[in-house]
Amino acid sequence: MTRPQPQDFDTRRVERLLKAATGATRAGSRVDIISATLLGKPYQSNPLIGSAETPEVFTVSTDRFDCVTYIETVFALAQSRDARCFFDVLRRIRYADGKVEWSLRNHYMTEWIRNNVRSGWIRRTSTLSADVAKDRLLTVVPGLSPRRAKFHCIPKTTLLRNSDKIETGDLIFFASTRAHLDVFHCGILIRNGHSVLLRHASRSKGGVVEQPLEEFLKQNRMAGAIVVRSTESN
Repeated sequence: MTRPQPQDFDTRRVERLLKAATGATRAGSRVDIISATLLGKPYQSNPLIGSAETPEVFTVSTDRFDCVTYIETVFALAQSRDARCFFDVLRRIRYADGKVEWSLRNHYMTEWIRNNVRSGWIRRTSTLSADVAKDRLLTVVPGLSPRRAKFHCIPKTTLLRNSDKIETGDLIFFASTRAHLDVFHCGILIRNGHSVLLRHASRSKGGVVEQPLEEFLKQNRMAGAIVVRSTESN
């Protein structure tokens, strides 16, 4: 079966990013190196192509991101050894069953987490237990039928008290306070001695930035956070 080819796929750029992390053997270390390489890249709103009325296009960019495509790109690069593998991993983590269709894209991040836990790409962290239960009817994606999301998140005060359990390369998803949305933002966590940094594509800051996690938590209202960890390469 012929696989869909990605749009804006720069093989040489991908190979340079992979080469930068050649010496790192663990997934978390590779995430650290690759995510740092992309600091300063510009923010792009709605970078993916497709809707309920428009055919989905598998779009790949290493030059501009929103918060989701930033973590997807870094994660897929960290799990890959060459450009072809990266293309395949990105497709599989972005779409249910790896099928490039708008209806199968992981539109909601609790859906993204659930599907990628099932696929073995990520795992939940038992040391950062999420003890606040949420039950939401998600309705904010136009053209997508409402869907129920039941999930658990950790209060930000509890997360800060247990920040020593965070590992470099962990992915963090910030739960929304809105009734019909699950997650409003996401990023990558990096240990910096005794503190923790958040790397993320920020709309307000205009690009991919790094800042103390504690600073972001204090500046933003949220219902809590979900932290997941990369498995080693599948």
